[in-house]
Formats: sequence, C-alpha cells, structure tokens
Amino acid sequence: MIAKLRGILDQVGDDWLIVEVGGVGYMVFATGRTLAGLPGPGAEVVLHIETHMREDHIHLYGFENPAEAEMFRLLQSVQGVGAKVALGILSVLEPAALASAVALSDTAAISQASGVGPKLALRIANELGDKIGQLPAVGAGAAAARLAPGGPTGDAISALVKLGYRSAEAHRAIATAHKAAGQEADASELIRHGLKELSQ
Repeated sequence: MIAKLRGILDQVGDDWLIVEVGGVGYMVFATGRTLAGLPGPGAEVVLHIETHMREDHIHLYGFENPAEAEMFRLLQSVQGVGAKVALGILSVLEPAALASAVALSDTAAISQASGVGPKLALRIANELGDKIGQLPAVGAGAAAARLAPGGPTGDAISALVKLGYRSAEAHRAIATAHKAAGQEADASELIRHGLKELSQ
C-alpha cells in the first residue's frame, strides 16, 4: 500500500495530478485545495496518500497534510459518502472548518460541496459529531477556537455534557440556542435555551 509520494510534478488535471517517482508516473486524485496549492510542473511535491484497491482498479488519493487524509477516511465512514463526495467536501471546507461545521451542525456549510444535499449534510453532522474531535491530526482546529472552555459557548456545551447529554447533542442544541439567544448570549442563557431545545 502506498502511504506517501515524493516526486516530480508532471501534469495537473481538473481533479488529478501525475507525480513521477523513479521514472514511474502515478496518477493521484486530489481536492481542489491541494491542486491549487501545487507548484508548477517540474517541481518536487510531497503528498500523503490514501490507496483504494478494488478488483478492477487501484486509485490513489493525495493530500497536502495528514489532517486532510484523516478527514477523507472519516467522511467515508458515513453512508452515502464515497471518495468523490469526500474530495468534494474537502475542496470547499478545510479540515478545521469541516470540524467546526460538524460541531455546530452547520449543514448549509457542508452542503456547499458538489453531490451533498441537505439530508446527506445532516447525516454527516449527526454521524461525525462525536468522532471528529478525536482525530489527532485535525485536532480541535477552528471548532476548538469557537467552542473552547472558558467561552460562553464552550461552557454551555460542557454543562450539557455533564448533565448526561452526548457531545453531538450538546453541540447541536447550543448551536440552535445561539440562533434564538443571539451571538452575545452568556452561558446561562445558552444553557436555558439548549435545555429547552433538547426537551422538545
């Protein structure tokens, strides 16, 4: 299995590139973000690779950092998300932004990706809510900055989790609470609105 490629960039297409390593050209599918960040042909590139082996083909998917590769794998654990859709999501949302969107159940942000409708976006938010923060390479990212303990949002979520609600449920409830109470609401007000949301 190929996990990493270091070689010379030969060609770039709409959703792929060819990396020459030791005289062999490897076709690698990649996100729009990864492709946009490539140097010109003839320059050295390093890609983190996910190898998909099937009976009729072997596909390589390349990423500029481990966080993208881990998020690519995690996205495909959701029913209805294949490699193409996962690449599309990561083309519009970097890993930290996707983590934040999942934590806040921001289905509008997730559904910006080609092939992702509202139902699939909601499934992604629901199924990944408790998993996404556990990815070491993704880390807390932007979600941590927005939901950090000590801030009203983070305190409110922490309080709901201590009351026995799952992390994903707490994140969704407080995201809804923000809409009702406003972005300047303090933790106690968010908790009150969050509990109301969870009781419905």
